[in-house]
Amino acid sequence: MGLEWEQTIIDAADPARLGEWWRTALGWVVVDASDDEFEIRASADRLPGLLFGRADGSKTVKNRLHLDLRPDDRDAEVERLIALGARPVDIGQGEQTWVVLADPEGNEFCVLSSRRDDA
Repeated sequence: MGLEWEQTIIDAADPARLGEWWRTALGWVVVDASDDEFEIRASADRLPGLLFGRADGSKTVKNRLHLDLRPDDRDAEVERLIALGARPVDIGQGEQTWVVLADPEGNEFCVLSSRRDDA
């Protein structure tokens, strides 16, 4: 039996708006867009993707699943993401080598230290 990871689903009040934010943040491409779903991938033929699906209500608690992003330059990437509309959040992480941000709908994600910093 074969099994392949197709995509991660992210609930959104406005799938197109949030999906477009993540597309810009990651530099990915749109592979499907409708009123209720918006899917992006690194390239059209590459998996996995992120699919933003319409959900009622707003996010009220910390995510149980989140994305970790590994940049070339953590501080520059944090500045860029904040300029795009992300915001710093405190989920009790304390002083760490990563930075916790939230996207425009409040979904937390981490920007890890730069690879060169880990060497």
